[in-house]
Parts: sequence; C-alpha cells; structure tokens
Amino acid sequence: MAPKTSRREDGKTAGQSAVKEPALPKGALLPATFEDPIGNGGETHQQAQSAGQTMTTQQGIPVADDQNSLRAGPRGPTLLEDFILREKIFHFDHERIPERVVHARGFGAHGVFELTESLAEFTTAEVLTNVGQQTEVFVRFSTVAGRAGSMDLARDVRGFAVKLYTPQGNWDIVGNNIPVFFIQDAIKFPDLVHAVKEEPDRGFPQAQSAHDNFWDFASLMPEAWHMIMWQMSDRTIPRSFRTMEGFGVHSFRLVNASGESTFVKFHWKPRQGLQSVLWNEAVKINGADPDFHRRDLWDAIESGDFPQWDLGVQLFTEEQAETFEFDHLDATKLIPEEIVPVRIIGTMTLNRTVDNFFAETEQVAFCTQNIVPGIDFSDDPLLHGRNFSYLDTQLKRLGSPNFTHLPINAPRCPVMHFQQDGHMAMVNPKGRANYEPNSWGKQAGPREDPTRGFRSFAAQADGSKQRIRSETFSDHYSQARQFYISQTPIEQKHLRDALVFELSKCERVDIRARAVSHLVNIDAQMAAMVADGLGMELPEAAAAAKPTLDLPASAALSIIANGPNTFKGRKLGILLTDGSDAALFKALTAAIDKVGAVWEVAAPKIGGVTLDDGTNVAARHKIDGGPSVLFDAVALLPSNDGATMLSNDAASKDFVSDAYAHCKFIGHSAAASSLFAAARLPAELDKGFVSLDGKGSVDSFVDMLGQLRFWPREVAVDMDAKPPKSPRKAK
Repeated sequence: MAPKTSRREDGKTAGQSAVKEPALPKGALLPATFEDPIGNGGETHQQAQSAGQTMTTQQGIPVADDQNSLRAGPRGPTLLEDFILREKIFHFDHERIPERVVHARGFGAHGVFELTESLAEFTTAEVLTNVGQQTEVFVRFSTVAGRAGSMDLARDVRGFAVKLYTPQGNWDIVGNNIPVFFIQDAIKFPDLVHAVKEEPDRGFPQAQSAHDNFWDFASLMPEAWHMIMWQMSDRTIPRSFRTMEGFGVHSFRLVNASGESTFVKFHWKPRQGLQSVLWNEAVKINGADPDFHRRDLWDAIESGDFPQWDLGVQLFTEEQAETFEFDHLDATKLIPEEIVPVRIIGTMTLNRTVDNFFAETEQVAFCTQNIVPGIDFSDDPLLHGRNFSYLDTQLKRLGSPNFTHLPINAPRCPVMHFQQDGHMAMVNPKGRANYEPNSWGKQAGPREDPTRGFRSFAAQADGSKQRIRSETFSDHYSQARQFYISQTPIEQKHLRDALVFELSKCERVDIRARAVSHLVNIDAQMAAMVADGLGMELPEAAAAAKPTLDLPASAALSIIANGPNTFKGRKLGILLTDGSDAALFKALTAAIDKVGAVWEVAAPKIGGVTLDDGTNVAARHKIDGGPSVLFDAVALLPSNDGATMLSNDAASKDFVSDAYAHCKFIGHSAAASSLFAAARLPAELDKGFVSLDGKGSVDSFVDMLGQLRFWPREVAVDMDAKPPKSPRKAK
C-alpha cells in the first residue's frame, strides 16, 4: 500500500506524516506577492474587504488605521486625544494577570468523559452512576516549580487537573502525575514551595530542585522522602502529557442514597501507556524545543489521534483502612494496587484544542473544594488546607469572586443564588429579591433543596483542640523503599543518577550528607552508590521515627513494566539526503502510517531533498534544528554521497550519537556506516540497530519499535551502572 504522503503547493512530497501537514489558510498570500497597500513609512496596511472584516475598538468604533498613532504632523508629538491608541495600550498593559504561584506553566484541552460502569451502590453523583452519559471536561497539565515561561521538560511533578462539568455542578479532580506528596500538613506548603522555587536573594535556579534550599528543606523533612523517590524517578521527565498517569492524591468519600460512606482514591490510566525520556535527552529537548510537551499534545489532537485515559477508583471501607500498614489520610502514602485493585469505570478522551490559550488555559480555575452531591472529603489535613488555598488563590489571581462567570469556569447546569455584584459581575440575580427567606412569591428566587442538595457525610469528630500530628503518619521510609525496589534495574539506575546530579549541585557538603543519610533508611545499596557517585563517605542512617518495613514490590509503580508495547502515537525521525533510496523511504513511511505512528523528515536543508527516483521530499526539520532527541526512534537513509557529506557535519554526528546514547532503535541504510564511524559509535553494533534493505527488514524494524528503547545499551556503556566495590563509610 502506498504511504499516505501529501503534495504541497510547491509540488514536493510533504516531509512529515500526512495527518500533520498544516494546510495553507484559505486566502493566504504567498510570501512573494506583497499585494497589501503600503503606507508613507513603508508600513503594511491590510484593509477590510467587507463590513464583516472591519476592525473596531472595544466600544465598537470602526478603526481606519491600525498602524499609526495620531500625531501633530508626520514627525510631530503624539496627541493625547488618540483614544484608539490609548485603549489599545491600556488593554495591552493589563493583559497579564498574576501567574499561578505553582503550576504556572500549563497547557489545556477539552474533551469528554464517558462512564462505563455505574457506582450507584456507592454514590449519588450522577457523573458516576449514569452509564453512557458523556460529561464535558477540561484538562490542564502543568509543571509545578517553574514560571510560565520555563521549559516543558524540567525535572518536576506534573499537574493533572480535570474539571468535569456535571449535571450537578462542576467537579474538579485537582491531581498530579504522582500519587503522593512531599508534606503531610498544609501548613508546610508555603515552606515547600519557597524551598523549591528560585532562591530569593539571586532569583535562580529556575524550574528545578537541584539547589541547596530545596535539599536543605528535604533533608530536614523525613516525610518528604517517599515523594523524593518519585521525583528523582523518570516519572518527572515524561515523554508526553499523553503518557502520564494522573492521581487525585487524597482519599475522598463516596456517599450513597442511604448516607453510607466508602473511601475512594481516583486514578487516570493512559491508554497510550507510560513512557518517559532520559535526563540527558530532556536537557537537549529543552534547548531544541522548550514547548515539546505542548506541541506534542496539540499535534496529536489536531491530527485526530485523541489521547485517552481510563478513570479508575480504589474503593475501601473504614474497616479495611484500619488493617493497612499506613494511614490513608497521610498524603505521603499510596494504597498499593495489590491491596486495593484499581477498578476501571470510564474513559476520558481529549478531542479539542483550545480556541484561545489565555481565555481557557490561563483563566481556568481549579479548586479541590469543587465536589458534587455523592462525593465528600476525607479528613486528610493536606486536603483541608488545599480546600482553603485554591479558592483564595483564584480570587487573587483572577481578581474577583466572579471568576465562575468566565466561560471556561462556568457550570453547564443551571446556576441560581443570591450572590451579586463584585468586580466583573456578568450575571446578577433577576427580580426584587436578593436575599432569603423572603415572601416575594414568583419573584422569590431559588430555595434550598434537601432532596437534591449537597449533604456532608455525618462523620464522627471528637477530640481535644491541639497542634499535633497522628503517630500513624510516622513511617516515612517503608513506601519509599517499596517504590525503589519496584523499579526495573534501568529505572533504579536513572533514579540514582538523578540523586547524584541533584545533590552534586548543592554547595554545602553537610546538606548532601544529610540527604544521603535518609537514603540509608530506604535502601543501603542505593545509598552506597549515590554516596560513591558524589565521592563522599557513606553517612550513618538518619534517625527514623519507625523502622523501615520490607514491603513487597508493586509492578504498578514501574513505567517500563507498564509501557505500551506499540509504537502507535510515537514519532520516527527519518534522516534523508539527496539521492536517498525512494523505495525504502516509501516502504518505511507506509509501515509507520500503518501502525498509527507519525514520521518527520530531517535533511541538510529545510527545502528538502531529491530522492534517487527524482521525487522531491520536503523537510520538516533542518538537521541542526531537528536533533534526534525530538523523536522516539530514528532511521538513517542517506545516500553514499550524502553520508560522506554528513560525516563532516557536527550536527549530523550529534544526531547519530545522541540517538545511540539515548538507547533509541536505529534503522539504517548501508551507506550510514560511514556516519556511524564519524560519530564514534562502536564498530560492532548492538541489537538496537536494524539494517534496512527491503520490506521484510522494514517490518521487523517497525515491530521492534514497540519496545521504545533498547535499554541493554545503557547498562553496557555507562560507568555509573555498576555498584562500587567497597562503599566508604563515615568514620
């Protein structure tokens, strides 16, 4: 079957998968025409051709000239009476609202949630009981520490916030891509954020935890070390928003029609499988494309490859909770799926990008307090603090209690209350009555509804008023150890490498030593290897409130063990030169199209190449602007002359050596061998390389891509992959 390539207006074959080829906007001018009127100073004036195109001010007044302010003569002073200029500048000056203190850099999309299994036995929430019902959703993914202008692939927790516009009101699951948190009590949240943010005297480092303040704080907070294991793992450098899990973090309650309560934890399981990148790869992606995650999600949705997540729940009773070896109200703990399995009840599909980033992604306001009848809070102290904090934050950030009037935040069900006025009030109660009780009959307005209204679960609350933490929160290392031993060997290596990197950025030796002392409580060999990587003696174990339990490994905690086993939704980079084999190129692109993946061409020039049959193929990337870090795998198909030329080009050699170092599968033509030599690859290639010399080899290569990485390569070549022979201990 012929590949689904498309033709561009200049006659060239597109340099990328057909579904991703951007169409030329209807009526757009080619860059050589310049048909618009030119003003006195050579400025372009694009003029309306009909009344429907006429630009206006915010007051609706038509604008005759949007290129020049009103002056006293061509070179004279600007006149204060120019209301068009003043309005435009005034609005521009106020375009920025205060960015979020955390989760400032985000990206959102619209979609639907469809329930496939009813939980009517446990809850009255319609969104969880009406099978087949489709509920509109908006999802915002984000990093936590960096500012809005930081890069996508910082090593950081990712926000995974879902707003469901249910028939009973808005329900927000304000979660992360990690199921636990750093702290147990919300009173420590300002300290945590201050510590991980840029250091206040110097304003850097930005969007990273690799500095003294964070590790000083963490080394003094034993409760943080389960989360630190997750943060130092590959979970915090995901390949895509599409390949992340989402977690509601806290325990909530489901409440049924009889008033009975069942505890619940919420999970989003990606149908795309889990996948992350390597740290060295993340650093280079941030340089090549700081918007890597944003672009990936946008491209996937725009091309019709809609990402999906299954909603799962862990349901358990108070009696079950009492048997756990941890306290489920402690946000630094998870419930292993082997103890309480995740029950899949529905699917979320993201199928529409935003129309305007600011109006939707920036102005969306998530609040953990937004729950609907049939769902209630547990007594998790961190959750209670978040319930206050999020509402307070939205008031500060959006400037008014009327932020629910903004379309992205407005419920899709009827809204009736007596709240009125305030900044930017777009809807106020109608009629005479703006209070209740009242006696105004038909104009009386809304009334409370004991039948359909929200009711809190009648939980027992009895105790003396004091500032104290439960003793059941005091096991800080058992689940941290469980997470570490649940990783595959290569994932354990990545985690240790991350710890060495981060702690090596700490200037104070005592902070490094304190941090490693916590690792001794988690896993002695890991601690020894990190200490060796830092060139320091192994310290004594940190004082522990409780001994570390030897909990069993949990397969659900590994990324590699939960990978997709398919290349669908991934991206192949194809390196071409003039004279590349046209038949091989067509066979490869057809095979990639067939498995639902995408491909993009990198070439010496963005204008593209001419294949050996005379076909012109456009490039999606110039080689030095499209490094191999942007792809999940690569195919090197240069001609003999092309390979010789690329062998003298630094960017081309980096393309190859990076793909090798990042354990990617590499398909290649025979001519690529000279490029391998120039990139200083080993003379004997490993099994992650596939020689492409016909359809059979192409099919084998594409089948192999489902593994995503050839991990044996990293273990064989990295000097940090093996434990030290004799760890030095502190005297």
